[in-house]
Amino acid sequence: MAGRHGAGDAEGMAGDRTVATNRRARHDFAIEETFEAGMVLTGPEVKSLRAGRATLSDAYARVDSTGSAVWVENLHIPPYEMADTRRYEAKRPRKLLLHREQIRRLIGKTAERGLTLVPMKIYFTRGIAKMELGLGRGKRQFEKRDAIAEREHRREMERAFGARQRGRER
Repeated sequence: MAGRHGAGDAEGMAGDRTVATNRRARHDFAIEETFEAGMVLTGPEVKSLRAGRATLSDAYARVDSTGSAVWVENLHIPPYEMADTRRYEAKRPRKLLLHREQIRRLIGKTAERGLTLVPMKIYFTRGIAKMELGLGRGKRQFEKRDAIAEREHRREMERAFGARQRGRER
């Protein structure tokens, strides 16, 4: 039995495959909730994503003024080499596909509580490009320093514990 995308799409059948992650998202924001959104893309953009080429570092998401759609801005998807690149915009705004109820919730949360929509990750699920959005509050500088100090402390404890365990094994 062939899958929905045909027998040649073995990669799509294998499961999720991450294309790009925003590593600074969890450092700069305290993520409270995540959402999965589909993406409206052109053919060459999908090909470029399948090749693993995308940059999320400057990207941000916003709900448009009418409240009917969510858009991701500054997402850089470089042109696919084999495609026609004459009218290609690498950083064009791209529409995200969410349920109407999810969009209503996002409008309420981003407006009243000072929360921000942060693109976290782009991945393929069953051959379809998806984006993970995080709803988060920006961290202040001292919170970032505390998080780094806690992470380093945890590493030191694990190292010491590992050294102690190795000492017992001998």
